[in-house]
Amino acid sequence: MASSQPPRAPVAPPQPANADNTNLAHLNPLPQSVFTLPQTAQLEALYTIIRDKETSRGDFLFYSDRIIRLLVEEGLNHLPVVSRTIETPTGAKYEGVGFLGKICGVSILRAGEAMEAGLREVCRSVRIGKILIQRDEETAQPKLFYSKFPPDIASRYVLLLDPMLATGGSAIKAVEVIKENGVPEERIIFINLISAPEGLKTFTSRYPAVKVITGWIDQGLNEKAYIIPGLGDFGERRYCT
Repeated sequence: MASSQPPRAPVAPPQPANADNTNLAHLNPLPQSVFTLPQTAQLEALYTIIRDKETSRGDFLFYSDRIIRLLVEEGLNHLPVVSRTIETPTGAKYEGVGFLGKICGVSILRAGEAMEAGLREVCRSVRIGKILIQRDEETAQPKLFYSKFPPDIASRYVLLLDPMLATGGSAIKAVEVIKENGVPEERIIFINLISAPEGLKTFTSRYPAVKVITGWIDQGLNEKAYIIPGLGDFGERRYCT
């Protein structure tokens, strides 16, 4: 029997993060160094799944990995290229481009490690560095506990990996450490899934030359500095701890 209810109208896709009707009072206008993925209905559907507290770990892994892959591809779009002429199998010449310089990924432990696989899937034999930063209980400031980088990191472009940007403290400390190892700000690209406006404002004010690639900009932080609506603790949901 046919339903008597009228069909539901399709939901319009969300507007871009820097559109006038978004709730970004902390970021008006959006900093020029910040780039978001195209804010499509498909992307919002992926985020809806990973935000849902009822989502299984298997689905959380699968759909967050899909978003990470999109973010890494977008990050690579911001790397410089040079002109390159090649010959196709038909014997024709093709005027294209080639990648300029080498890259490496640097993950902020532990959640950032979840993004390493997405980088390896699109960059063959990519080098990976790691940084462990934790809050100092006495000073309440981020403190470096461990770092390990490729010996030639100063000559590479760095993709800094961390799923969540809340207050920006850990990311700022990570960039500080990377710069101390000889990498200029303009060679660093910070990639994350969800950002809080407060963290973006703090981070971009400190490092305006570092490009930030984020999948989604949320409403803000609550009194405990958790991103709202957020998705909870990414590492706990990823690793079931």
